Amino acid sequence: MAGPLHGIRIVEMAGLGPAPFCAMLLSDMGAEIIRIEQKPDSKRAPLRLFPDPKFDVMARGRRSLAIDLKAPGATAAVLDLVAQADALIEGFRPGVMEKLGLGPDACLARKPGLVYGRMTGWGQTGPLANAVGHDLNYIAITGALGAIGPKEQPSIPLNLVGDFGGGGLLLAFGIACALTEAQRSGKGQVVDTAMSDGAALLTSMMYGLRAAKLWNNARESNLLDGAAPFYGTYACADGKFVALGAIEPRFYNDFLARAGITDPAFKAQMNLRAWPELKEKLAALFKTRTRAEWCALLEGTDACFAPVLDWDEAPQHPHNRARNTFIDIAGVTQPAPAPRFSRTACDTPAPPRKTGADTLDILKDWGIDGTRIEKLRADGAI
Repeated sequence: MAGPLHGIRIVEMAGLGPAPFCAMLLSDMGAEIIRIEQKPDSKRAPLRLFPDPKFDVMARGRRSLAIDLKAPGATAAVLDLVAQADALIEGFRPGVMEKLGLGPDACLARKPGLVYGRMTGWGQTGPLANAVGHDLNYIAITGALGAIGPKEQPSIPLNLVGDFGGGGLLLAFGIACALTEAQRSGKGQVVDTAMSDGAALLTSMMYGLRAAKLWNNARESNLLDGAAPFYGTYACADGKFVALGAIEPRFYNDFLARAGITDPAFKAQMNLRAWPELKEKLAALFKTRTRAEWCALLEGTDACFAPVLDWDEAPQHPHNRARNTFIDIAGVTQPAPAPRFSRTACDTPAPPRKTGADTLDILKDWGIDGTRIEKLRADGAI
């Protein structure tokens, strides 16, 4: 594997959502990551979301070791793997790893320089630490969810804000930071990543604007939440949508000129009281042409314009094609590794593996001797 993290070894305790996304990000960057998964025939095996492993995009680029963590010798075998790793990723509820004998104390005792990455919704401490939840719950208490959507009620921003932005991406950043520090100190540490913390962090600018009295609590009353006529989405004659983001005056004026808008009411761009009327006028204007016609007029200009594409259209957009923003792995179209590196470019990730497809190879490659492997097999661990 190429990439800036080539040479880093990580043990991933496979789970759902943001922890696998974190592992995918680090694997994309060249880290060698082994996924430790429950045996498919185990009572504790997780629900399988995909009919074929190739569709599990967030599992790409890693080999899979299937083991029953309750079987004799399983914990000891995992600790032997951890002892050879630079980092560990786990996304279970607080206390689960400790009950398995794989908590931070046990792992750091085997590898003092280990970076132990933990992913939870609410964090390892606090009154909600042991409560269950999902992305929507985690972003709800940060102010983020309450600020997104139309006036009538908050909208669901998929699970991008809590799970992936505030969760997986932040954990990957935290692990990278801790690995950098460990190279200097030789000491490991626990990275406590809470999706609620991360979602709050993503709203930093809004809290600054709120403190400056430049942001209101009401939805659709602010510069970036759909109130401004020059920052929003509009339906076209064919029912498709476009996105307009002409905030800066010169970009706004470029849009007005290219769209042929001469109405003097549009000159007062920051007249908040006129925004509702101007939005109505723009909505009527955009419905006079198809999305393709608006693209021909505005795309690639200083009008800050883009078509709103669906999942099928996005990979085919000329800009995305030119940059290889999307790639094909085993017949599945998916986002390519990012960001780009000038010297340590990343390889195309390998397809996701079937659960347990690499169990024996991983154990051998990571130094578990044949006698122990046969014992693990005899005891039903593998």
